[in-house]
Amino acid sequence: MAITRAMTATRTITTTITARLASRYRKGITAMKHRLLCTAALAGLGLAFTASAASAQVNTVEADERTALSAGLFDAGEAASGLELLHSVPPIDAFFDERALFSPREFMEAMQRAQAAREAGEEAEEPPFSPLALANTDFAFRDNLVIMGNYHGFLIYDVSGDAPELVSATVCPGGQGDVSVHGDLLFMSVEQNRARLDCGAGGADGEVNEERFRGIRIFDISDLTAPRQVAAVQTCRGSHTHTQVPDPNDPNILYIYNSGTQPVRPEDELGICTDGQPEENPETALYSIDVIRVALDAPETAEIVNRPRIFGDPETGEIGALWRGGQMGVASQRTAQTNHCHDITAYPELGIAAGACSGNGILLDITDPANPVRISDMFDPDMAYWHSATFNNVGDVVVFTDEWGGGVAARCQADDPAHWGANLIATIEDGQLVGQRFYKLPSIQGASENCVAHNGSLIPVPGRDIMVQAWYQGGISIKDFTDPDNPFEIAYFDRGPVDADTLKVAGYWSAYWYNGRIYGSEIARGLDVLRLLPGEHLSEAEIAAAEAVIEQQSNPQTQTRIVWEDTPVVARAYLDQLARGEAAPARLLDRVRSEISRWDEGRVNRGNFNRLARDLAAAAGDAEGRDAARLTALGELFGRAAG
Repeated sequence: MAITRAMTATRTITTTITARLASRYRKGITAMKHRLLCTAALAGLGLAFTASAASAQVNTVEADERTALSAGLFDAGEAASGLELLHSVPPIDAFFDERALFSPREFMEAMQRAQAAREAGEEAEEPPFSPLALANTDFAFRDNLVIMGNYHGFLIYDVSGDAPELVSATVCPGGQGDVSVHGDLLFMSVEQNRARLDCGAGGADGEVNEERFRGIRIFDISDLTAPRQVAAVQTCRGSHTHTQVPDPNDPNILYIYNSGTQPVRPEDELGICTDGQPEENPETALYSIDVIRVALDAPETAEIVNRPRIFGDPETGEIGALWRGGQMGVASQRTAQTNHCHDITAYPELGIAAGACSGNGILLDITDPANPVRISDMFDPDMAYWHSATFNNVGDVVVFTDEWGGGVAARCQADDPAHWGANLIATIEDGQLVGQRFYKLPSIQGASENCVAHNGSLIPVPGRDIMVQAWYQGGISIKDFTDPDNPFEIAYFDRGPVDADTLKVAGYWSAYWYNGRIYGSEIARGLDVLRLLPGEHLSEAEIAAAEAVIEQQSNPQTQTRIVWEDTPVVARAYLDQLARGEAAPARLLDRVRSEISRWDEGRVNRGNFNRLARDLAAAAGDAEGRDAARLTALGELFGRAAG
């Protein structure tokens, strides 16, 4: 499709963002500094309140060099530690218009003026763009390609050279444009009423419109210069995000878990859709997700095959058995109702998925991907909106994010609670989610910077759980959560706000690791590429071991097990960690260091390797926790290398 500039009419769009904004501006919601839990009410409702440890342990947020960076759209001040910005690729003309920069306050004032004009019988001048109309969103990766979603369509970049090069830009408005890729098929989430089946920019007026599309688009990208839509699966609540889950028994079948967050469409527009609470309408399209079956050799036949009631009680048959919304105590969060998932992250090799489902975090059994089953759930009164989830590589820890303020508010200010709008780190113990700790960006941000926990992924450093994460205009932050009860920041990159005085939504929607680099989708400023630098918390060998992990495809909401080759650099990464923590006798580590040096030179003494393997295993028996695991892994590595 040709690249065109398109203004988007605001009057035909119903979004959760504008609804949240209107509500919060009317009510003047302010942050509470203290918590007062209604534990008796929790017990009475029978909720799985499993994050009490997390509630009691919060990090301190202080001012640092990121706090007062100078403002500017493309010339803002920058601060970095442990990260280097390699490339900053600005948006192309068809995906950028400075008038589309979204200021929540200015947008609401403009809408109020337009409403007043209509009531006075005058011509109403509404904003020319809807909120986030040209915002960059989520990523998918394949080979040397970085695919960046946008409310206006998607862009494909080739990153095989020195700098990213734009391959193609496809205009297909409809928000929010989250993407995933599987071979030559590209999937895109579409949620807004303005979206059309034909990808047209003219909108789809009216309560019912046969040309409207809300759901999952499927594109054939075998010709990267001319992506072609081959299927469009309509859903009742549109598609805010989606997750790929491959069929474990048939490589030709791919399942898509669709998470819709919008109001239910009229039955006259899509016959499978009815609205209402389950006690009044058991067939309601609320309280479920969509499971879409895609035959990879015939994607045009893709269809919804299940809408499982994953929030229900299997014993009583109650459809909405989880959090029904509201505030648990005088000073706790006002938590969203659990009638949908915002995001689901699948770990197919382990047969599990973690759902960030508005009012709850849940764990799913996906061994039968067409029929996911909830096996655990958790609630915490300090989580406003469970937004996304990331497993560690072993699959026994989940980092849930809380998008307090919807991503369009300044939630990292000095008077904001340090455990609101944060990550909740949970362990999985005997198949059950157990909350451990809150972790928030450890830097105070200004009133004109939208900031809250958002999307991230693992960095494949062996022996450690490290996650890179976007915090909107709080920048990119990298944390170590190897000890779920003691997470800490090890690197960051941040820019100043777009405007010093007025909050204009920008910053990083997503920050993901892929094949040795970190890619950030800057909502207003384009595509950024960064690399890790060695320092106090991360050694050169650890970075090299991470950079050696090469994938052919990556969709961050579908995690795959990271496997490291048996190489000297991986062994040195473990050695650096053991030396940093003084976890083993110095003489043993000296022997390891000597053998790695010989290995680097191509001189492998199999007898020495086998003896090291035995001695490292013995040392592991005297160690605890992750150090014991590192000693064991290093010993097994030497044992395999010995042959």
